[in-house]
Amino acid sequence: MLKQFNQWLQETIFKPLEDKKMPVMEHLVEFQVRLTRATIVTAIVFVGTFFFADTLVKWLRVPLQNMFVPSTLSWEPTDLPTVPFVFLAPAEALWQNVKVAGLFAIVLAVPYILYEIWRFVVPGLHVQERRFVGPFVCIGAVAFYAGAAFSFFFVLPFALNFLISYGVNAGFTPQISIAQYVGFALWFLLVFGLIFEVPLALTIMAKLGWVDAPFLIRYWKWALLGSFIIAAILTPTPDPFNQTLMAGPMFLLYWVGILGAKFFGKQQEAEAAGTGMASAAAGAGGRGVVAMPKSSESEYVGVPSSGSRR
Repeated sequence: MLKQFNQWLQETIFKPLEDKKMPVMEHLVEFQVRLTRATIVTAIVFVGTFFFADTLVKWLRVPLQNMFVPSTLSWEPTDLPTVPFVFLAPAEALWQNVKVAGLFAIVLAVPYILYEIWRFVVPGLHVQERRFVGPFVCIGAVAFYAGAAFSFFFVLPFALNFLISYGVNAGFTPQISIAQYVGFALWFLLVFGLIFEVPLALTIMAKLGWVDAPFLIRYWKWALLGSFIIAAILTPTPDPFNQTLMAGPMFLLYWVGILGAKFFGKQQEAEAAGTGMASAAAGAGGRGVVAMPKSSESEYVGVPSSGSRR
């Protein structure tokens, strides 16, 4: 089975490129066809997700008054009072269902969209580039899903519990607009999905030779400052609590990226190549000194002159 899978990889993914050139119009036509396919598949998935939009919105409401317990893999209710949802415009509830269904449809259709993108760009890639891009695309998709899951199970419950508790303790009655809550939750899921791409981005930069692990370690203080600045920009609320919830994982993932840069960067390859070149040069120099024979008297070629050589 493994042998057959390897053969399929070699014949379909890593097969040699055909030496042919396509006109620009053919590229545009192929791009249009693949974009149309991806749009149709996403629209079909959207029909299914819109049918379950109410259920998806109810799942988005789970982190509001519940905390996830990793030891039991279950949700437990918090001490917050019942928080009613209101809508402030006639079409607000319907539009939020459309927004949630559309986002989940895109997330579910990402594997097929990536497949169409892969089939479009793969004729222009060399074998080494195919081996390089394919795994990183798969890892990037998994990292995005992991970041969204981390936000849903851990970050959102802490952030919402802190914010709602603060308002309740201040004497206010919580009534949340469905549009504001859905936008808040979806923004957190999207941002943390992108944050989990930081290690992969740093690894790719190291693989391309743009940065290395010592360089990243040297500027860790700037990375910490940048994490809080980016969190302050991306956090939908100005409170420092949510900024720390976002900046903390971002900075930890920066160190994960340093490990990736250390193990997969070009530094070791460059040092090995430099050592090999130095050894070859030294060997060539040594052999040149030893192998240079002295010219004999009969092989001497002097300056032509009219007289005989003495």
